[in-house]
Amino acid sequence: MFRTSDIILIAVMLSAAAFTYKTKHEAEAMMSRARELETQIQLEKDAIDVLKADRSLLTQPGRLEKLANIYKDELGLGIMDPKQIATPASLRELPFRSEETLMVEGADGADEPVVTGGVRP
Repeated sequence: MFRTSDIILIAVMLSAAAFTYKTKHEAEAMMSRARELETQIQLEKDAIDVLKADRSLLTQPGRLEKLANIYKDELGLGIMDPKQIATPASLRELPFRSEETLMVEGADGADEPVVTGGVRP
C-alpha cells in the first residue's frame, strides 16, 4: 500500500502547503499595514501643506504692518535709530499676561487680539 517514503513525502507536502499559506497571510497583513502607513503619510503631508499656507497668510507683510500700527503704542514700537544701543538693565520686563492672545476679526474687519489663557505674548 503506502510506503514509508510516500508518507514522508505527503507530510513534507502538507507542511510546505501550510508554510506557504502562513507566509501568504503574513505578506498580505504587511501590505495592508504598508497601505495604511502610506495613507497616514499622505494625510500628514496634506496637513503640512495647509499649515504652510496658513503661515504664509499670517506672515504677509501687509497684515504684519497693520498689526504693528494697531499695537504701536502698547508695544512701544517706533522708528529705529541705527545708533541705538540698549543695555540689559535698560530693557524693561514685559508684564505677565494672564491670558493667551487669540486673533479674531474685529468690527472694522481688522484683526484684533482677544486675550484668554495664561501665557506671555
